[in-house]
Amino acid sequence: MFHHFHDDNIHNRSPGSYSKDDFYKAIKFIGRENILDANDFHTRLKENKLKDKNICFTFDDGIKSQYDIALPILEDIKIKSFFFIPTSIFTKDPDLLEIYRYFRVNFFNNIDLFYNDFYKLLDKDLSIFFNENEKIIQNIKDKLNFYSINDIKFKLVRDKLLSKIDYKKIMFLMFKEKNFKPEDYYNNVYMNELDVKKINECGHLIGLHTHTHPFLLENMSRGEQKKEYEKNILALSEILNKEKNKINSMSHPTGSYSPDTLKILQGLKIEIGFKNVMSVDTERSMIKINNSPLEIARQDSGGLLRILKKN
Repeated sequence: MFHHFHDDNIHNRSPGSYSKDDFYKAIKFIGRENILDANDFHTRLKENKLKDKNICFTFDDGIKSQYDIALPILEDIKIKSFFFIPTSIFTKDPDLLEIYRYFRVNFFNNIDLFYNDFYKLLDKDLSIFFNENEKIIQNIKDKLNFYSINDIKFKLVRDKLLSKIDYKKIMFLMFKEKNFKPEDYYNNVYMNELDVKKINECGHLIGLHTHTHPFLLENMSRGEQKKEYEKNILALSEILNKEKNKINSMSHPTGSYSPDTLKILQGLKIEIGFKNVMSVDTERSMIKINNSPLEIARQDSGGLLRILKKN
C-alpha cells in the first residue's frame, strides 16, 4: 500500500515518502518475480490460486507524486498496479485530506509543532479523552507501529472527537496564520482527470476510494455510504469512458468500513477490495487475515521503507 513519493523538484520529502531510488530498491528487495500485475492478482484471487509470496502494488488517494514518480518506474519495470481514486479531487470543492497533510509537513519544522498549534486552537482539555481511549491507542500502535503515539492521538481527535466541519474550521484558522491558500497547491498535490486516463491507458486498474474520502466511513448511515460509492463509480466511469460494471476494485479509505459497506460494494459488483492492515480484526468477526474478497490485507509501505533504510 503506497501513498507518497518525493523528488528534488516539485514533491517534497515527507514522513514515509519514497524517492525514485527507494522505489527501485523496494521492487528489488521484494523480487520482481513475486509482484503480480493487478489483473493477474485479481484473477488468481477469484480462482483461489494465490501463493504466499504473491503480492500486488496498490496506490491510494489520487496523489500527484504517484503519477510523476511511481508511474514511470512501474512502466519501466512493467508492473501493472491498482490505483484507488477519490473523485471529489476533480471538483471545485475537493476533499482536503492531502492538502492538510501537505500543509502540516511543509509549513512546520516538525509534526509535533503542528500538533501543539492545533491543540491550542482546539482549546480543550484532552486528558480525559485520551485516558478513555488508552486501549484503542495501544491497539492501533500494535497494528500500525510506524505511527507515533502522538500521531495516533491526533488521528483520534480528528476522526472521533471532532466533526469534519469542526476539523476544517481549525485547519483554516491555521492556514490563515501561515498565509496558506489551499487552492494554490491543488495541481501539485492531486492527480487530474488526464492523469487518471493515462494510468488506465497504461493498463493499470482504476478502482473506488469513495467520493470525499471520509475519515470514518463506518460511522455513516447506509444511505450516506451508498451515495459516496455511487458518486465515486459514476465519476470514474465518465472519466474513463467505461461502463460502471467494468470498475470492480476498491480500497477502504483509512481502512474504515462496516457490514453495510460490504453489502453496498457487492451491489455495485465490486469483486476485490483492500483493507489497510495485516491483521485479523476480531471486532469485525474476522476469522482470517484475508477475511473475504472485499477485505484483502495490505502492508503499509512505511514498514518496508524502514527495512530498506537499515540495509
